[in-house]
Amino acid sequence: MAESTAATAPPGDEPEAKGRSNSILLPILGILLVYLLYRYLRPRLRGLRVDRLTSRLPACLRRSRTANTMLPYFAPIADRLGALQPYLAPIADRLGVGAHGGVCAWAYGRADALVKFPGGEALSVAAILEAPGEVVGKSSHSTLYRAAMRSGEAAVLLRFVRPACAVTSDEGSAAARRIGAVSHPNLVPLRAFYVGPRGEKLLVHPFYAAGSLRRFLQEGIVDSQRWNIICKLSISIVKGLDYLHTGLEKPIIHGNIKTNNILLDANYECKISDFGLYLLLNPAGAQEMLETSAAQGYKAPELIKMRDATRETDIYSLGVVLLEMLAQKESAKDNTPNPRDILLPVSFKNLVLERKISDAFSSDLVRQSKKSGKEKNLNAFFELATACCSPSPSLRPNTKFILKKLEEIAK
Repeated sequence: MAESTAATAPPGDEPEAKGRSNSILLPILGILLVYLLYRYLRPRLRGLRVDRLTSRLPACLRRSRTANTMLPYFAPIADRLGALQPYLAPIADRLGVGAHGGVCAWAYGRADALVKFPGGEALSVAAILEAPGEVVGKSSHSTLYRAAMRSGEAAVLLRFVRPACAVTSDEGSAAARRIGAVSHPNLVPLRAFYVGPRGEKLLVHPFYAAGSLRRFLQEGIVDSQRWNIICKLSISIVKGLDYLHTGLEKPIIHGNIKTNNILLDANYECKISDFGLYLLLNPAGAQEMLETSAAQGYKAPELIKMRDATRETDIYSLGVVLLEMLAQKESAKDNTPNPRDILLPVSFKNLVLERKISDAFSSDLVRQSKKSGKEKNLNAFFELATACCSPSPSLRPNTKFILKKLEEIAK
């Protein structure tokens, strides 16, 4: 009887049940596939526009908002997919899609991907990565961008540290937190630090429109040859360096002091930048930075590896900066360094021995010092700078002594 009932059952019941299950399963699978694609592509698209895409665009497009990525058009879709993360992420992880494939898939959305410091509370990853910017500097280890925030905030400087030159993400985050905790009027603050999905690192700093000390000295600006301005700039530099050396529980050695790494505000106050940057670089990247510094004449003779940088090697570099402020050498017309500029301390010493000290100083400075009766002050400044460049590290004065002497000289 049971068999006859089964035989007379409507033949379409079982196929209809299968059809219903398929109609539910297919959309779920489709959503899951789109979600997996979203997880795979989003960090790659975000990473592209930081270093590779922007630098390949013409300068006119880099400055324009039309150079932005198309991600804003897909943002609503991305946000809806992101809202499904709690439901779909476990499935995706079981399928093996995620960080194990070499991509930190949720680096963009992780709360700890962007570390904020005082002054950077309003920053977000989206605001930083989507800000139109232009390249303002390049080195072997990083690229520097001037970026305009969309929210109407002041422009910022973004330093992109290349993954091949950087330490691990954990080491980088620890170093950034140490740098970000430093606060002083004569140091460029770190506003935020971002670790990307491929290990790339972004440091966010405020932008100073007055530019670098190097530019100030070499562009023939009249104020750069005023004695009182030179004293003010020198004192502010030493105050910043003194804080790094003596004002912190754990001192920070700069390791790369030069006129390019000293920025100016509108009131001729110097802000030392890039302090502790070598802590974010692996040994190869740090050594490349040291070699560049050596080629420009700022490296202390005893310094072999950047990791061996000390207070004394910083003082040597400071001395070269002070001598540059007196000499105000013009940069070479090509990329070939000027041998006299590389051996700046030595060239000054030779001029003094040859009794041609007036040839070492800017002629305007000499004229001003004689006119105002400050010739002794100028000579004392010179003696202090050359003492900083002593070949023997033990003979170089410390920042406290230098600051005290400069304040006396400036009177």
